[in-house]
Amino acid sequence: MRHGDKINNLGRKKAHREALLRNLGSQLIVHKRIVTTLAKAKALRTFIEPLITKTKKNESTAEITHQHRTVFSYLNNKEAVKELFTVIAPKVAGRPGGYTRIIKLGIRPGDAAEMAMIEFVDFNEIYGKTAEKAADTSKRTRRSRSAKKADAPAAVAAPAAEKAEEVVAEAAPAVADATEAAPEAEAPAADEAEKAAE
Repeated sequence: MRHGDKINNLGRKKAHREALLRNLGSQLIVHKRIVTTLAKAKALRTFIEPLITKTKKNESTAEITHQHRTVFSYLNNKEAVKELFTVIAPKVAGRPGGYTRIIKLGIRPGDAAEMAMIEFVDFNEIYGKTAEKAADTSKRTRRSRSAKKADAPAAVAAPAAEKAEEVVAEAAPAVADATEAAPEAEAPAADEAEKAAE
């Protein structure tokens, strides 16, 4: 029975599986995006995200050295560890987890394996605007929803005011035409009133 055994062994023994995840993790750190099978991508995500979290806990020099050594024990690649601490760590500092994204790519023709691309969320230029917004809102907690509700009437009122201004701007030419036509209509009436008075 496999009760509580949630680790995907990927059809490999422990040493082979660790070597595979080390290589995939190092390549992901260096290239920021790799294509692999969906099962390997999901296993890699659970392997690499705790290592990225370790890079964020830099308080003292002794702790920094300890974290470097801990991450190196997992990756066994000096270049990848250096890239992780110098390039990736500052960029993901404001993100409270969820550093990677898995995108399914379909089925590989040779063996019908489901392929996927795993990438760092903050290093994607296409979705870069969402990453900046996420970094700005990272200081808020989930309990701040009530504050958003309080701001909601103001947020609703602003578009309503803009719509009202647009309606006024569209109606302005019609009002101007009506006021120009009105003096012409008043002139004959004034002439008739003068004639009647005489």
